[in-house]
Amino acid sequence: MALGFFNRLKEGLSRSTQKLGGNLATAFAHRRLDDAALEELEDLLIAADLGPAVAGRIIGEFRRSRFGREVTDEEVRVALSAEIARVLEPVAIPFVPDPALRPHVVLVVGVNGTGKTTTIGKMALHHARAGLRPILVAGDTFRAAAVEQLQIWGERVGVPVIAGPPNADAAGLAFNALRRARAEDADLLLIDTAGRLHNKGALMEELAKIIRVLRKFDDTAPHSVLLVLDATTGQNAIEQVRVFRDLVAVTGLIVTKLDGSARGGIVVALAESFGLPLHAVGVGETAEDLRPFSAAEFARGLVGDSVRLTELPPI
Repeated sequence: MALGFFNRLKEGLSRSTQKLGGNLATAFAHRRLDDAALEELEDLLIAADLGPAVAGRIIGEFRRSRFGREVTDEEVRVALSAEIARVLEPVAIPFVPDPALRPHVVLVVGVNGTGKTTTIGKMALHHARAGLRPILVAGDTFRAAAVEQLQIWGERVGVPVIAGPPNADAAGLAFNALRRARAEDADLLLIDTAGRLHNKGALMEELAKIIRVLRKFDDTAPHSVLLVLDATTGQNAIEQVRVFRDLVAVTGLIVTKLDGSARGGIVVALAESFGLPLHAVGVGETAEDLRPFSAAEFARGLVGDSVRLTELPPI
């Protein structure tokens, strides 16, 4: 199953690789790394969604270590993957529930369509397989489809899903779920939330209320706030992080839909801009397609470096 995942990772990043790696091959076939070449490389990096800050940092390192030398596209690719991995390594932190909390309360946020509800289901399955006892909360009470989707995951995984009637108070639902999770000695409480950015004020009020009400029962909750981002949105993901960081204290990121995006470089821009832990990436619909983020694997895949990938377990 792991081999299948990494094949999906390489396949999923192929659009991004073609966008960046293909241009590298065209631009750097035995070429001297002079000012013009570095300017062209910087433009390629920015066009690949790595962002100007990362591009400038990488170009600075290339100028320091390789300026004036004749290089091949393969040499540029290997050096580039190493530089990208250095940017990503500090944020490649798996999500691990704290066994002392019981339950570890996780508020999952993000705009509609990012794969938030599916991600919660996949996380529940992985942790249930690891012997933990999760409980799910269908807190996006405005979307019947989100509630139904989470209930389907609950049945599939064999874990309880706490839901209310349409438009029910999400904060009250979360409070009751936390009380039940504590009574049943659950390990993990995963709370889905609404994501209506077109009505930012209402979203802010709802998330703030959920947190405020949770803290009436446990003043340390939520223990994690995970923001789910869709890789296909590219630079718009930067703005989403800013918005949700202002709304709630985001503690970590999960990036989905890398298999459908030519904008995988956004992961690098996110790491450079915010330094938030990147817990996992998704490259497909099955539960096995959500795995811990590996800086080296991602960097190699992004630039088309063919170094052999290694195996990581599910999240």
